[in-house]
Amino acid sequence: MTRTPAPATATAAGPTLTRRLLRALAVTACLPYLALKAAWIAGSHIGIPDGSALLEHRLTMAVTNALSLLMDSAVIVLALLLTRPWGRRTPAWLLALPAWVATGLLTPIMAGFPLQLLARAFTGSIATAADPRRDPFLHEWVFGVVYTGFIVQGIALGALFTLHVRDRWGHLWQGRVRELPAGLLGRSAQGTAVVAAVLALFPAAVRLSWACGATKGLGPYRAAHRTSDFFVLEGLYVGFLVTAVTATLLLAFRRGRGLPVTVPLAVTWISSAAVACWGGWMLLGALATAGDPADRPTSLMLLTYAAQMTVGLLLALVGARFLAGRAAQATAADSRPAGTGRATTGARA
Repeated sequence: MTRTPAPATATAAGPTLTRRLLRALAVTACLPYLALKAAWIAGSHIGIPDGSALLEHRLTMAVTNALSLLMDSAVIVLALLLTRPWGRRTPAWLLALPAWVATGLLTPIMAGFPLQLLARAFTGSIATAADPRRDPFLHEWVFGVVYTGFIVQGIALGALFTLHVRDRWGHLWQGRVRELPAGLLGRSAQGTAVVAAVLALFPAAVRLSWACGATKGLGPYRAAHRTSDFFVLEGLYVGFLVTAVTATLLLAFRRGRGLPVTVPLAVTWISSAAVACWGGWMLLGALATAGDPADRPTSLMLLTYAAQMTVGLLLALVGARFLAGRAAQATAADSRPAGTGRATTGARA
């Protein structure tokens, strides 16, 4: 396997017009969210109605807003990293980790928000007898501004990341699944994939039951305040669990042999990130919950979020092991003397 040389337009000549436009779009899409978070940290109540639960725990709100502000600021750093010459010298892990987290946090919003709007159009957003509008949280316009910004960020950042990794590491996912060496991953990685698949049955079953209307393990407050948004997201989490496990098993055991390697690898990247990051984010939020005991998460909720996060991390490890194996394979091919086995880049030049 040979390395694909990076186009000159993306390196020495600087970013192309397309990449500059995508970078500007990603940065601009962050501004409304950052402005809102900064205002809330400073004590403003813009977008927060009187009586909102957000006003009851000011310290928790300030810490959460500061954390989320830093996380969205990282999108700007990523956009620069993916389009500046110094970004091409960044170690792979230092780019992959924040990009994977950004993928995991943004993808469910990109998929879920449009589906939620569609569900509201048919159900009026109320799926139980309890009307959440009696318990105000945020003004509706805030969700539209913030989630639209997240969707634009995801599209722009995803396009920039795809272009960047194609230039630097496109050789790692060339070919079809049937062409992968039998021992590429090894038994330990295959075992990890199987363990993750078995463990995924628990959060998938729980979330599927919630998506179908069950209230077991939700707690009285959560059960009484379900809307169509809740059911859409629960179904979406089940979908991400299924696709993450399926794609990773295809890679680990070389199934779906006619598929391009890009397909299961991309699905593993996206779905494992969504599973792990949102499981971790919901676990963090649940652990930080204070107030009335009825509002606190149940043990089943905590176990579900923790199991989901663990599944995503295990599947991501299998994907990382796959990429490491392909990189080692490519390095071995590049170092092979000319005229032996497959041609190297130098032999073709």
